[in-house]
Amino acid sequence: MSNITVCSHPIIQQKISSLRSTSNTARDVRELVDSITRLMLHTVTADLELTPTAQEQTSPVAAYTGLEISTKLALIPILRSGLAMLNAASDLLHTAEIRHLGLFREETTLQPVEYYNKLPRTCSVDQCLVLDPMIATGGTAEAAIQILQHWGVKRIKFVAICVSRRGIDVLAAKYPDVEFFVGVIDEVLDRRGFVSPGIGDCGDRLNNTA
Repeated sequence: MSNITVCSHPIIQQKISSLRSTSNTARDVRELVDSITRLMLHTVTADLELTPTAQEQTSPVAAYTGLEISTKLALIPILRSGLAMLNAASDLLHTAEIRHLGLFREETTLQPVEYYNKLPRTCSVDQCLVLDPMIATGGTAEAAIQILQHWGVKRIKFVAICVSRRGIDVLAAKYPDVEFFVGVIDEVLDRRGFVSPGIGDCGDRLNNTA
């Protein structure tokens, strides 16, 4: 679908392959998620708008007109595993707002449960970058999208490292105005709602609580 972009750079793919491995420590997982996010964001942010800075800048050789990103952004990490992607995003986009959403998937029903939402009443940004390492059934992602649409943001980009074919196809069809940037699409989603081969329970792996 036209609103799904797979970030297929060889370095990203090699790092995702490493991320899958059960031999990783929690520190390894955090470092891999961070580096994959940084690499993916080059594609995610390729169309941000630039404007000249108000004041002329000076290089060691001559004066020049500086540039700054004018798109007003909000970074939306989905708690808890989305936090592992936040440092990479905020380092690259240091003027962006950071707004957290707390959502988890109930283990029996596989339905999303919202437990934290501190979005201000009025939306003041042009674009939201939602950060979540995994999309499995798509329920949590859909809940986040609906919350942000209700908030009034005009453009949503969803950034996920590993997704299921079924989950991403359903989301992309249902929300054609949302742009999905993913690292890899895995074909299998099992009865428990796990992506296969996937990257496991990313929250547990990141926090050493598996």
